[in-house]
Amino acid sequence: MYDNNEVSRKKVLLFYNPHSGNGMFKNNLDLIIGKFQSAGFVVVPVRAAQGEVLDNIFQFIDQSQYNQVIAAGGDGTINICVNSMLKNNIELPLTIMPAGTANDFAYYFDLPHDINEMLDIALGGNFTYADVGKVNNKYFINVAAMGMLVDVSQKTDPNLKNTLGVISYYLKGLTEITNLRPIPVKLTSNEFSAEEKMYFMIVMNGRSAGGFKKISPNSEINDGLLDVMLFKEMPILEFGPLLLSILQGNHQE
Repeated sequence: MYDNNEVSRKKVLLFYNPHSGNGMFKNNLDLIIGKFQSAGFVVVPVRAAQGEVLDNIFQFIDQSQYNQVIAAGGDGTINICVNSMLKNNIELPLTIMPAGTANDFAYYFDLPHDINEMLDIALGGNFTYADVGKVNNKYFINVAAMGMLVDVSQKTDPNLKNTLGVISYYLKGLTEITNLRPIPVKLTSNEFSAEEKMYFMIVMNGRSAGGFKKISPNSEINDGLLDVMLFKEMPILEFGPLLLSILQGNHQE
């Protein structure tokens, strides 16, 4: 717990998605505020809507009055928060409270799902640095994906996600396999350059994406590197065994 005499930053901005996790954070909002108040902080809650709401707040806040920013929700909520913070030069620690379908970035840190344990971490005062990737004018801290199948999350019914969790992604992905079409891509980098036909490609900073926990098991979020995986054109019959290999984490080579 913080010593109030040593802390000059008294505020905490809580950016929460009321729909994530069947409304878990909305239902625990009073508990969250109470815990932080007991530790000497004032919680400023911001309900997640579109990114512009957070942009408008970050444009005018005095960072010297804040101790941290909390993003409570799924990977989409965290992504909105990170982009808004970087866009507005907000240099505050970011606490993640996972309540989404896959919680891919939170998986890297093995964060708990119990709200009280999350609060203990948020009030612990420990943090680490993370690399940030950039695609065009958007930032990412976990994964950037391109090609077929990458919009499965957006195509999955929100009610199904809340009911079935990650399984809903897999089910939706199976329905999309018949629509797979190879996309020509040119890769240029110091390590590898080529022209390929691909189904999709992912650029990983974290280890999990779309609920696939072992998709990039060797990734480190603060090693200054991003891990690129390209899924080349292949016979559809080979696609099923590949997905099984990914689930088992045996696809690295």
